[in-house]
Amino acid sequence: MKLAVVGTGMIVDLLGAHLNEWGATVAAIVGTPNTMDRVNELVEAIGAPGCQGFAAYADMLAQTTAEQIDTVYIAVPNFLHFSFAKQALEAGRSVIVEKPMCSNSREAEELSILARDRKLFFFEAISTLYQPTYLKIRELVARVGDVKLVSVNYSQYSHRYDAFREGTVLPAFDPAKSGGALMDLGLYCLQWITGIFGEPKDVRYVANVERGIDTSGVTTLDYGSFKAVSVAAKDCAAPCQTLIEGTAGYILQTTPPNNCGPVELHLLDGTVESYDLNPALQWESEFRAFARMMEAGDLEGCYKMLDQSLLVSRVQTQARLGAGVVFPADKA
Repeated sequence: MKLAVVGTGMIVDLLGAHLNEWGATVAAIVGTPNTMDRVNELVEAIGAPGCQGFAAYADMLAQTTAEQIDTVYIAVPNFLHFSFAKQALEAGRSVIVEKPMCSNSREAEELSILARDRKLFFFEAISTLYQPTYLKIRELVARVGDVKLVSVNYSQYSHRYDAFREGTVLPAFDPAKSGGALMDLGLYCLQWITGIFGEPKDVRYVANVERGIDTSGVTTLDYGSFKAVSVAAKDCAAPCQTLIEGTAGYILQTTPPNNCGPVELHLLDGTVESYDLNPALQWESEFRAFARMMEAGDLEGCYKMLDQSLLVSRVQTQARLGAGVVFPADKA
Protein backbone atom coordinates (compact mmCIF):
# COMPACT_ATOMS: atom_id res chain seq x y z
CA MET A 1 0.00 0.00 0.00
CA LYS A 2 1.65 3.25 -1.17
CA LEU A 3 -0.15 5.77 0.96
CA ALA A 4 -0.83 9.50 0.81
CA VAL A 5 -1.86 10.80 4.25
CA VAL A 6 -4.26 13.71 3.83
CA GLY A 7 -4.49 15.83 6.96
CA THR A 8 -2.16 16.82 9.78
CA GLY A 9 -4.40 16.53 12.84
CA MET A 10 -4.39 14.48 16.02
CA ILE A 11 -5.25 11.13 14.43
CA VAL A 12 -2.11 11.36 12.28
CA ASP A 13 -0.05 11.88 15.42
CA LEU A 14 -1.65 8.87 17.09
CA LEU A 15 -1.04 6.33 14.33
CA GLY A 16 1.23 7.91 11.74
CA ALA A 17 4.50 6.60 13.11
CA HIS A 18 3.17 3.03 12.92
CA LEU A 19 1.72 3.00 9.41
CA ASN A 20 4.90 1.71 7.81
CA GLU A 21 5.10 -1.28 10.17
CA TRP A 22 1.39 -2.04 9.61
CA GLY A 23 1.78 -2.55 5.88
CA ALA A 24 1.73 0.94 4.39
CA THR A 25 4.51 2.91 2.74
CA VAL A 26 3.83 6.57 3.55
CA ALA A 27 4.70 8.18 0.22
CA ALA A 28 3.09 11.61 0.66
CA ILE A 29 1.73 13.99 3.29
CA VAL A 30 -0.90 16.53 2.24
CA GLY A 31 -1.76 19.67 4.14
CA THR A 32 -2.57 23.27 3.22
CA PRO A 33 -0.39 26.30 2.48
CA ASN A 34 -0.80 27.31 6.13
CA THR A 35 0.33 23.93 7.50
CA MET A 36 3.42 23.27 5.40
CA ASP A 37 5.76 23.47 8.40
CA ARG A 38 3.70 20.71 9.99
CA VAL A 39 3.63 18.75 6.69
CA ASN A 40 7.40 18.87 6.49
CA GLU A 41 7.70 17.67 10.10
CA LEU A 42 5.47 14.69 9.29
CA VAL A 43 7.43 13.89 6.13
CA GLU A 44 10.52 13.57 8.31
CA ALA A 45 8.76 11.77 11.17
CA ILE A 46 6.59 9.19 9.40
CA GLY A 47 7.42 9.31 5.71
CA ALA A 48 9.19 6.54 3.87
CA PRO A 49 12.32 7.42 1.84
CA GLY A 50 11.29 9.77 -0.96
CA CYS A 51 8.08 10.88 0.80
CA GLN A 52 6.74 14.14 -0.63
CA GLY A 53 4.90 17.00 1.06
CA PHE A 54 2.04 18.80 -0.70
CA ALA A 55 0.23 22.04 0.14
CA ALA A 56 -2.87 21.09 -1.87
CA TYR A 57 -4.82 17.88 -2.29
CA ALA A 58 -5.46 18.51 -5.99
CA ASP A 59 -1.72 18.92 -6.56
CA MET A 60 -0.98 15.54 -4.99
CA LEU A 61 -3.53 13.79 -7.21
CA ALA A 62 -2.37 15.62 -10.34
CA GLN A 63 1.37 15.30 -9.77
CA THR A 64 1.55 11.62 -8.81
CA THR A 65 0.50 8.43 -10.57
CA ALA A 66 -1.50 5.51 -9.20
CA GLU A 67 1.74 3.51 -9.27
CA GLN A 68 3.44 6.07 -7.01
CA ILE A 69 0.44 6.48 -4.68
CA ASP A 70 -2.24 3.80 -4.92
CA THR A 71 -4.16 4.66 -1.75
CA VAL A 72 -5.30 7.88 -0.11
CA TYR A 73 -5.90 8.02 3.64
CA ILE A 74 -8.34 10.88 4.30
CA ALA A 75 -8.12 12.38 7.79
CA VAL A 76 -9.79 15.77 7.39
CA PRO A 77 -13.03 17.23 8.86
CA ASN A 78 -16.21 15.25 8.23
CA PHE A 79 -17.78 17.55 5.65
CA LEU A 80 -14.79 17.10 3.30
CA HIS A 81 -14.85 13.29 3.30
CA PHE A 82 -17.21 12.93 0.34
CA SER A 83 -15.47 15.34 -2.03
CA PHE A 84 -11.96 14.17 -1.14
CA ALA A 85 -12.86 10.49 -1.47
CA LYS A 86 -14.67 11.06 -4.75
CA GLN A 87 -11.69 12.88 -6.25
CA ALA A 88 -9.38 10.06 -5.23
CA LEU A 89 -11.59 7.33 -6.63
CA GLU A 90 -12.04 9.23 -9.88
CA ALA A 91 -8.25 9.48 -10.06
CA GLY A 92 -7.96 5.69 -9.79
CA ARG A 93 -6.79 5.62 -6.16
CA SER A 94 -8.15 3.37 -3.44
CA VAL A 95 -9.39 5.15 -0.33
CA ILE A 96 -9.25 4.79 3.44
CA VAL A 97 -11.46 7.47 4.97
CA GLU A 98 -11.70 8.30 8.65
CA LYS A 99 -15.08 7.82 10.23
CA PRO A 100 -17.75 8.88 9.51
CA MET A 101 -17.51 7.80 5.89
CA CYS A 102 -19.63 10.72 4.71
CA SER A 103 -22.07 13.35 5.93
CA ASN A 104 -25.06 11.20 4.99
CA SER A 105 -26.06 7.91 3.40
CA ARG A 106 -26.71 9.42 -0.04
CA GLU A 107 -23.08 10.47 -0.29
CA ALA A 108 -21.86 7.12 1.05
CA GLU A 109 -23.94 5.18 -1.49
CA GLU A 110 -22.61 7.30 -4.34
CA LEU A 111 -19.00 6.60 -3.36
CA SER A 112 -19.73 2.91 -2.91
CA ILE A 113 -21.05 2.67 -6.45
CA LEU A 114 -18.04 4.55 -7.79
CA ALA A 115 -15.54 2.32 -5.97
CA ARG A 116 -17.25 -0.89 -7.09
CA ASP A 117 -17.57 0.27 -10.70
CA ARG A 118 -13.84 1.01 -10.79
CA LYS A 119 -12.87 -2.07 -8.74
CA LEU A 120 -11.08 0.07 -6.17
CA PHE A 121 -10.70 -0.53 -2.44
CA PHE A 122 -12.77 1.78 -0.25
CA PHE A 123 -12.53 1.41 3.53
CA GLU A 124 -13.96 3.35 6.44
CA ALA A 125 -11.35 3.54 9.20
CA ILE A 126 -13.45 2.20 12.06
CA SER A 127 -11.29 0.38 14.59
CA THR A 128 -14.14 -1.37 16.42
CA LEU A 129 -14.97 -3.86 13.69
CA TYR A 130 -11.42 -5.19 13.37
CA GLN A 131 -10.49 -5.57 17.03
CA PRO A 132 -9.84 -9.24 17.98
CA THR A 133 -11.78 -8.80 21.23
CA TYR A 134 -14.79 -7.51 19.28
CA LEU A 135 -14.62 -10.52 16.97
CA LYS A 136 -14.60 -12.69 20.10
CA ILE A 137 -17.74 -10.96 21.36
CA ARG A 138 -19.50 -11.97 18.16
CA GLU A 139 -18.67 -15.60 19.00
CA LEU A 140 -19.82 -15.25 22.61
CA VAL A 141 -23.27 -13.83 21.89
CA ALA A 142 -24.84 -17.25 21.31
CA ARG A 143 -23.93 -18.27 24.86
CA VAL A 144 -26.07 -15.61 26.59
CA GLY A 145 -29.29 -17.22 25.35
CA ASP A 146 -32.04 -15.12 23.84
CA VAL A 147 -30.82 -11.54 23.65
CA LYS A 148 -33.19 -9.09 25.33
CA LEU A 149 -31.29 -5.82 25.81
CA VAL A 150 -28.17 -4.26 24.32
CA SER A 151 -26.67 -0.98 25.51
CA VAL A 152 -23.57 1.03 24.61
CA ASN A 153 -22.56 4.26 26.36
CA TYR A 154 -19.76 6.46 25.07
CA SER A 155 -19.87 9.74 27.00
CA GLN A 156 -16.72 11.82 26.90
CA TYR A 157 -16.68 15.51 27.80
CA SER A 158 -15.13 17.55 25.03
CA HIS A 159 -13.14 20.66 25.82
CA ARG A 160 -14.33 21.91 22.46
CA TYR A 161 -17.74 22.11 24.12
CA ASP A 162 -16.34 24.80 26.43
CA ALA A 163 -15.41 26.84 23.37
CA PHE A 164 -18.82 26.12 21.84
CA ARG A 165 -20.60 27.45 24.93
CA GLU A 166 -18.48 30.58 24.76
CA GLY A 167 -19.44 31.15 21.11
CA THR A 168 -16.49 29.60 19.25
CA VAL A 169 -17.81 26.88 16.94
CA LEU A 170 -15.15 24.31 16.07
CA PRO A 171 -15.78 21.52 13.49
CA ALA A 172 -16.81 18.99 16.18
CA PHE A 173 -19.89 21.12 16.97
CA ASP A 174 -20.49 22.76 13.61
CA PRO A 175 -23.54 21.60 11.58
CA ALA A 176 -21.97 23.19 8.49
CA LYS A 177 -19.06 20.76 8.91
CA SER A 178 -21.16 17.68 9.71
CA GLY A 179 -20.26 17.60 13.39
CA GLY A 180 -22.15 16.51 16.48
CA ALA A 181 -22.20 13.68 18.97
CA LEU A 182 -23.91 11.13 16.73
CA MET A 183 -21.39 11.62 13.91
CA ASP A 184 -18.49 11.16 16.30
CA LEU A 185 -18.85 9.03 19.42
CA GLY A 186 -22.29 7.81 18.39
CA LEU A 187 -20.89 6.20 15.26
CA TYR A 188 -18.71 3.88 17.35
CA CYS A 189 -21.75 2.84 19.38
CA LEU A 190 -23.79 2.13 16.26
CA GLN A 191 -20.95 0.19 14.64
CA TRP A 192 -20.58 -1.91 17.82
CA ILE A 193 -24.28 -2.78 17.88
CA THR A 194 -24.99 -3.28 14.18
CA GLY A 195 -21.69 -5.07 13.56
CA ILE A 196 -23.07 -7.88 15.71
CA PHE A 197 -26.81 -7.69 15.17
CA GLY A 198 -27.21 -6.13 11.72
CA GLU A 199 -29.70 -3.50 10.61
CA PRO A 200 -32.55 -2.70 13.02
CA LYS A 201 -36.22 -2.64 12.08
CA ASP A 202 -36.55 0.92 13.34
CA VAL A 203 -34.31 3.66 14.74
CA ARG A 204 -35.08 6.80 16.76
CA TYR A 205 -32.77 9.51 18.07
CA VAL A 206 -33.61 11.85 20.93
CA ALA A 207 -30.91 14.50 21.23
CA ASN A 208 -29.88 17.52 23.23
CA VAL A 209 -29.64 20.05 20.40
CA GLU A 210 -27.92 23.40 20.84
CA ARG A 211 -27.67 25.90 18.00
CA GLY A 212 -28.55 23.24 15.45
CA ILE A 213 -26.13 20.52 16.57
CA ASP A 214 -26.54 17.50 18.84
CA THR A 215 -24.18 17.75 21.80
CA SER A 216 -25.47 14.46 23.23
CA GLY A 217 -28.29 12.01 22.60
CA VAL A 218 -29.86 8.60 22.91
CA THR A 219 -30.51 6.35 19.91
CA THR A 220 -32.93 3.44 20.24
CA LEU A 221 -32.77 0.54 17.81
CA ASP A 222 -35.69 -1.87 17.56
CA TYR A 223 -34.76 -5.42 16.56
CA GLY A 224 -38.19 -6.88 17.18
CA SER A 225 -37.31 -9.59 19.70
CA PHE A 226 -34.92 -7.29 21.59
CA LYS A 227 -34.09 -3.62 21.95
CA ALA A 228 -30.79 -1.76 21.79
CA VAL A 229 -29.79 1.68 22.98
CA SER A 230 -26.80 3.87 22.13
CA VAL A 231 -25.83 6.80 24.36
CA ALA A 232 -23.28 9.28 23.05
CA ALA A 233 -22.30 12.54 24.71
CA LYS A 234 -19.75 15.27 24.19
CA ASP A 235 -21.29 17.66 26.74
CA CYS A 236 -21.00 15.40 29.80
CA ALA A 237 -18.99 12.41 30.98
CA ALA A 238 -19.70 8.99 32.46
CA PRO A 239 -18.05 5.55 32.62
CA CYS A 240 -18.10 3.81 29.26
CA GLN A 241 -19.95 0.51 29.23
CA THR A 242 -21.32 -1.96 26.73
CA LEU A 243 -23.72 -4.76 27.64
CA ILE A 244 -25.48 -7.60 25.88
CA GLU A 245 -28.11 -9.08 28.19
CA GLY A 246 -29.70 -12.45 27.50
CA THR A 247 -31.77 -15.18 29.13
CA ALA A 248 -28.63 -17.20 30.00
CA GLY A 249 -26.22 -14.44 30.99
CA TYR A 250 -24.58 -11.23 29.86
CA ILE A 251 -21.50 -9.83 28.14
CA LEU A 252 -19.83 -6.80 29.75
CA GLN A 253 -17.21 -4.40 28.45
CA THR A 254 -16.09 -1.27 30.31
CA THR A 255 -13.98 0.47 27.68
CA PRO A 256 -15.05 2.84 24.89
CA PRO A 257 -16.54 0.95 21.92
CA ASN A 258 -13.79 2.13 19.57
CA ASN A 259 -11.10 0.70 21.83
CA CYS A 260 -13.25 -2.37 22.52
CA GLY A 261 -10.94 -3.66 25.24
CA PRO A 262 -11.22 -6.53 27.75
CA VAL A 263 -14.58 -8.30 27.87
CA GLU A 264 -16.28 -10.60 30.37
CA LEU A 265 -18.88 -13.29 29.78
CA HIS A 266 -21.11 -13.90 32.83
CA LEU A 267 -23.45 -16.91 32.76
CA LEU A 268 -26.35 -17.57 35.12
CA ASP A 269 -24.63 -20.70 36.44
CA GLY A 270 -21.88 -18.50 37.89
CA THR A 271 -19.35 -19.04 35.10
CA VAL A 272 -17.20 -15.99 34.32
CA GLU A 273 -14.80 -15.88 31.37
CA SER A 274 -12.49 -12.97 30.53
CA TYR A 275 -10.83 -12.13 27.21
CA ASP A 276 -8.30 -9.43 26.28
CA LEU A 277 -7.06 -10.04 22.74
CA ASN A 278 -6.30 -6.66 21.21
CA PRO A 279 -2.88 -5.25 20.23
CA ALA A 280 -1.58 -2.28 22.21
CA LEU A 281 -2.73 0.33 19.70
CA GLN A 282 -6.38 0.23 18.68
CA TRP A 283 -5.69 1.19 15.04
CA GLU A 284 -3.28 -1.64 14.32
CA SER A 285 -5.86 -4.33 13.58
CA GLU A 286 -7.76 -2.29 11.01
CA PHE A 287 -4.71 -1.09 9.08
CA ARG A 288 -3.19 -4.56 9.01
CA ALA A 289 -6.54 -5.85 7.71
CA PHE A 290 -6.62 -3.17 4.99
CA ALA A 291 -3.08 -4.06 3.93
CA ARG A 292 -3.87 -7.80 3.82
CA MET A 293 -6.98 -7.33 1.70
CA MET A 294 -5.23 -5.02 -0.71
CA GLU A 295 -2.20 -7.29 -1.05
CA ALA A 296 -4.49 -10.27 -1.72
CA GLY A 297 -6.74 -8.31 -4.09
CA ASP A 298 -9.65 -9.18 -1.81
CA LEU A 299 -12.29 -6.78 -3.10
CA GLU A 300 -15.03 -9.10 -1.83
CA GLY A 301 -13.76 -8.74 1.73
CA CYS A 302 -13.45 -4.99 1.32
CA TYR A 303 -16.97 -4.61 -0.01
CA LYS A 304 -18.38 -6.73 2.81
CA MET A 305 -16.96 -4.19 5.26
CA LEU A 306 -18.16 -1.38 3.01
CA ASP A 307 -21.70 -2.75 3.22
CA GLN A 308 -21.45 -2.57 7.01
CA SER A 309 -20.38 1.07 6.79
CA LEU A 310 -23.28 1.82 4.45
CA LEU A 311 -25.68 0.18 6.93
CA VAL A 312 -24.44 2.43 9.73
CA SER A 313 -24.61 5.49 7.49
CA ARG A 314 -28.29 4.73 6.77
CA VAL A 315 -29.06 4.28 10.48
CA GLN A 316 -27.10 7.39 11.39
CA THR A 317 -28.76 9.54 8.73
CA GLN A 318 -32.27 8.40 9.65
CA ALA A 319 -31.59 9.01 13.34
CA ARG A 320 -30.02 12.44 12.86
CA LEU A 321 -32.68 13.79 10.51
CA GLY A 322 -35.38 12.45 12.80
CA ALA A 323 -33.92 14.58 15.59
CA GLY A 324 -33.95 17.66 13.37
CA VAL A 325 -30.17 17.92 12.92
CA VAL A 326 -29.68 18.90 9.28
CA PHE A 327 -26.39 19.47 7.44
CA PRO A 328 -25.82 21.47 4.25
CA ALA A 329 -24.92 18.16 2.59
CA ASP A 330 -28.48 16.95 3.20
CA LYS A 331 -29.82 19.75 0.99
CA ALA A 332 -27.50 19.10 -1.96
